[in-house]
Amino acid sequence: MATTLPKADWTQREDLARLVAALGAEHMRWVGGAVRDTLLGDEVKDIDAATTLHPDTVIERLEAAGIKPIPTGIDHGTVTAVLPGGNVEVTTLRKDVATDGRRATIAFAEDWRDDAARRDFTINALYAHPDTLAIDDYFGGLDDLQARRVRFIGDARERIREDHLRILRYYRFQARFGAELDDEAEQACAELAPTMKGLSRERVAMELLAILALPDPAETLRRMHDRGVLDVILPESGDAQLDALGALIAHEQAENAAPSPLRRLAALLPADVKLADQVAARLRLSNSQRKQLARLAKRSGAPERPHALAYREGVSMARDLLLLDGQTTAPLAGWKPPRFPLKGGAIVARGVGAGPEVARILQVVETRWIAEGFPDAARVDQLLEDALSD
Repeated sequence: MATTLPKADWTQREDLARLVAALGAEHMRWVGGAVRDTLLGDEVKDIDAATTLHPDTVIERLEAAGIKPIPTGIDHGTVTAVLPGGNVEVTTLRKDVATDGRRATIAFAEDWRDDAARRDFTINALYAHPDTLAIDDYFGGLDDLQARRVRFIGDARERIREDHLRILRYYRFQARFGAELDDEAEQACAELAPTMKGLSRERVAMELLAILALPDPAETLRRMHDRGVLDVILPESGDAQLDALGALIAHEQAENAAPSPLRRLAALLPADVKLADQVAARLRLSNSQRKQLARLAKRSGAPERPHALAYREGVSMARDLLLLDGQTTAPLAGWKPPRFPLKGGAIVARGVGAGPEVARILQVVETRWIAEGFPDAARVDQLLEDALSD
């Protein structure tokens, strides 16, 4: 693999050149995902920089260059540079002083290798010089990237003991980049899986949903299950649910449907509303996510016709329910739910007193209207006449 970063759109941004000029090319490197993804030819979403400058100096230099700094993680050395083409997190070189598996006490460092040594995986510890784009690789990350191998820096067990969330991060990166399994990493994750019980639920949920958002994480989830990792964070998932997830992903691909982590989480759970709500609460999902997961758990296995379902539930929810049931979503492509053309005033005008009876008749007519496939207003008038006669 190349030892120089290929030129990409982001490496030629004028606002990034301003950032480099402000901090000094000798004091900074591009690092992490932007370097890794550029080498792989993947889309770069976030750009991070590492620097030997301390945060207060970073802030001073940015302000002097007319770049707005935000001290987003000042205690850990991170300053966000606000730029027109997208913000960049600038973090001072660090080394760990102490860790407890959830958080680390850090000290600022002067040596680039010290900073690389505290990162999780070799493929995330690649640094690119901003002026020459030459890559610094301290732990064999380039070879691992070429082999599509996700490998911890140093001893895998030590890395996991520093931050237990690295178990889930390993599986996420392995599902995204891995082709060759690293036996040491797999064994370390299995042995130390129980340590994840001490993690915050929000962090666990973030990583779990990130795994489920990948194109095809079915094999990875199965391996997590077989090694006892999945049982720690989602004990409700068993072989039947993993089979259901595999079937859902295959159906999504056949339907050309984009991945939905909540839809896939629903597949990993039994169709039990109360259980889904408990899981959502445990993972500290948002209220919106909690309601969505509960509704997906209410799936009957025999949903309504696509248009009727979309009218009642909304197109997005209908699509999720159809996919979970293995049905086609083609009828929903470009379809917009129509408006029910009947109002309560039209019923009152027919001599029905305002109140519950009007609501009941509206419901009767609307139900028949949906069943007939949303006919026009003339047919709705006839349906109203029928309901009044009844």
